[in-house]
Amino acid sequence: MIKPVFLTTDVLLFLLFAVVVVFIFYARSKPHIREPWQRVFSGRIASASAVVLLAFVLTSLLDSMHFRLPLENNAVSDEVHYSGEVLSVLDLMMGPLRTQVEKTYSAPFATQLFSKETVQLPGGGEVRTNPPLLYGGRHLQESGEGRGQDILARSLRALLQSLLASVLVFLLLAALLARRDGCSIRRKMGDILAGKTALPWRVILLSISMLLLFVFLSTNLAVAYHVLGTDKVGQDVFYLTIKSIRTGLIIGSLTTLVMLPFAIMMGILAGYMRGWIDDIVQYTYTTLNSIPGVLLIAAAILMLQVFMANNPEYFETTVERADIRLLFLCIILGITSWTGLCRLLRGEALKLREAEYIQAAVSFGVSHGKVITRHILPNVMHVVLITVVLDFSGLVLAEAVLSYVGVGVDSTMNSWGNMINGARLEMAREPVVWWSLLAAFIFMFTLVLAANLFSDAVRDAFDPRGRER
Repeated sequence: MIKPVFLTTDVLLFLLFAVVVVFIFYARSKPHIREPWQRVFSGRIASASAVVLLAFVLTSLLDSMHFRLPLENNAVSDEVHYSGEVLSVLDLMMGPLRTQVEKTYSAPFATQLFSKETVQLPGGGEVRTNPPLLYGGRHLQESGEGRGQDILARSLRALLQSLLASVLVFLLLAALLARRDGCSIRRKMGDILAGKTALPWRVILLSISMLLLFVFLSTNLAVAYHVLGTDKVGQDVFYLTIKSIRTGLIIGSLTTLVMLPFAIMMGILAGYMRGWIDDIVQYTYTTLNSIPGVLLIAAAILMLQVFMANNPEYFETTVERADIRLLFLCIILGITSWTGLCRLLRGEALKLREAEYIQAAVSFGVSHGKVITRHILPNVMHVVLITVVLDFSGLVLAEAVLSYVGVGVDSTMNSWGNMINGARLEMAREPVVWWSLLAAFIFMFTLVLAANLFSDAVRDAFDPRGRER
């Protein structure tokens, strides 16, 4: 029986996902909240970006279900011992990509090692050549003949599978919408294809079809080839890139959880109460902004490293050590990044404080706490939401920069920053090993682009001045 492993970041990530789900059901019952979100998802670009972001989130959730497998029992004792390796559901779904490790570098879709080695010939001689890979293209002949035809056949099979899956999704969606609206399935299918629905379901289905094509291509090709090559120790780069999604999303989401309480509480109090409270808050974030953020993060991470080195008994596995460092990095980034939102909220609170309905509430004896929670806070939530979605992409990029300079996540944890950091020496060698850097860039670019496009739609929908224009 497997042993579940509950990492701190896993629990927080699922808790955040549950809060988002609860908010969705709450927003559906509140017209004033539902209306701006309907404007967000009525845009084609925002809907397509939301599908891409949802795919990243689901991948991260699958990679956050950790467990340890039991070891074989030697029949001497009934006690069950578990492996020290912590796996996730995503590891099981990706099959042999985790265990099919080559000797060293290999290029994408290659059948031989990237560098030449001295190979002993059967007759006793030696020759310098590129040895064949242990797993990549092993179903082909030793010379790799027929590789192009095999890749084409697998790609066509993936295309056919994705088309069938897309048709099934289209029929299921049309049936659900037809049942909701009380019309025939054929009519609803025509409305979807013609783009006559309130939500751009045609664009959403096209985005889902592209994701399905990516999944089936990966499924058919990655089992036979190293699609994005291998790194220095022979690990599959495609597997490492997919595993890095969780780290990027945790950096962007958990850091926000740390930042919001500081920014909202101190920003609103400074703007509404003014006086000595405003002076203290301004002095605090001005002083914090005067400290170089990278130096503060480096000092905190080094202190944590010293603590973990002196207290190894607190961490049962290396994954738990890396997880604590990731959580600590999120906390430090949150502490150093709340000042910008705090300033914005202070300015909004100063303006709202002079509004007539606020003055009337104070004149009737309403307490300051009720004024803040019932009048100030709801009217600044659009600023909070816009800032959060805009800062998400910046935090994902921050992880890559911090890992590049050596103060990011643990070196044993999969992350795009560690991949970019490891690619420094690879880009300097001859011939150049370029695929690790390109893989990290493509996936990071996709996530950041989707987040930025979605945040633009959120800003346009929630900003009152933008709606007036």
